[in-house]
Amino acid sequence: MGKKRFSLYLHLVWATWNREMWITQDIERRVYRNIVNQIHKHGCMVLAINGMPDHIHLLIKYSTTTTIAKIVKQAKGVSSNFINSENLLDDHFKWQIGYGAFSVSRWDTDKIISYIRNQKRHHQDLDLINEIEEINIQ
Repeated sequence: MGKKRFSLYLHLVWATWNREMWITQDIERRVYRNIVNQIHKHGCMVLAINGMPDHIHLLIKYSTTTTIAKIVKQAKGVSSNFINSENLLDDHFKWQIGYGAFSVSRWDTDKIISYIRNQKRHHQDLDLINEIEEINIQ
């Protein structure tokens, strides 16, 4: 039997509890690194990660050896525990329940990577992005 080949890409989005502005520039790099490590443990590759103080976006190359729910649960759970155990905030951190997972064509990955990398500029320029993400995350 021949080798199986998969090229599955997912755009993942999730928010902080009550959309609190917790992921500041002071901690975002450490939080993102923690999330990337958890995604890698599931055999997935993170192609882009970025966000705003109240939510994050990731583009991953998905591995079919696990489920999306397991990947997100571990990434959210471990990163939440990391933020609290390292006392990165004065408040108790947690992520909002739920997440968005959107399939992406491999031909569109460059556009999505650009979108994710430019999150702060997009949000500065467009209030519509906030409205769309609000609808998709809740």
